[in-house]
Amino acid sequence: MRNVLLSLAASAALILNAAGVQAADHAPVNISIPTAATTSTLYPIGAALGNLWSSKIPYVKASVQSSKGGVQNLQLLSTKDAQVSFAITSITYQSMKGLDKFKGHAYPDVRIIAGLYYNPNQVIARADSSVNSLKDFKGKTFVPGVAGGTTIGETAVHFAAAGLNYPGDIKAQFVGPAEAGDLMRNKQIDGVWIMAGLPNAGVSEMCTTANGRLVNIDDDTFTALQKEYPWYAKFQIPAGTYPGQNEAVQTTAVKMILMTDASMPEDVIYDLTKCFWENQDIVRQAHAVMKDISLEGAVTDLAGIPLHPGAARYYKEAGVLK
Repeated sequence: MRNVLLSLAASAALILNAAGVQAADHAPVNISIPTAATTSTLYPIGAALGNLWSSKIPYVKASVQSSKGGVQNLQLLSTKDAQVSFAITSITYQSMKGLDKFKGHAYPDVRIIAGLYYNPNQVIARADSSVNSLKDFKGKTFVPGVAGGTTIGETAVHFAAAGLNYPGDIKAQFVGPAEAGDLMRNKQIDGVWIMAGLPNAGVSEMCTTANGRLVNIDDDTFTALQKEYPWYAKFQIPAGTYPGQNEAVQTTAVKMILMTDASMPEDVIYDLTKCFWENQDIVRQAHAVMKDISLEGAVTDLAGIPLHPGAARYYKEAGVLK
């Protein structure tokens, strides 16, 4: 009987080691996961990952928190106030290199755990505002996003590509998506910029209760944009994604990434990465956008931002990275 028990214990240890999870001799690790607003696409994804890692990796205790989005998430990672978070490749690249709003505050130690899904820009206008393109927002009241948020930068470069002077050509209101929805319902704004996976609850609500509709980003604006910012891709929001949307709408998109700091131990990030990909039945239930992610996509279109060594080790084992 004793030999049987020893054999079972040895087998269990092998299984744990194969999974990269070594609870018996690993110090506890707390992981804070800032995401975005509670109404965003990222919040339920972050919550699902926190629950997954806490339940499947014995030494990990992970928790999700709302945030102002990618810019703040990068700041929290850089100060070690977060251990895993989300941002799009464009601002992550700028942060890594100390460009644009990150000038003087370069964060070269940001590292990628996984490339996830393409994150489309979604521009919503009131249907009675006579806005059919980005340039039509000239002189209009518009919400670029909350102060310090990712979408302020998106608004700036897109409006410039459309021929507008930003912010001078618009009357800007810097608030979050929930407040923007209230302002649109009260006809106090003409439009709002949201960047999130499809479908987004805030966009759905604006289309349903605030007479909102999506605005097309035309080919000329896209061409002008891509000359300076090559990480953008054309993206079609399929017809029927939102209430009253009878036709596909063209917009732009960049890849959303799951990121960490270079100082995080290789074995911890390996375990997080392995657990993430080997429990896709759970991950894909977090939000519809997660149904389109793939192992191959995890290591492509990353704008030259390095993978964390722990993540790279998993992808090499999985055969998608040499």
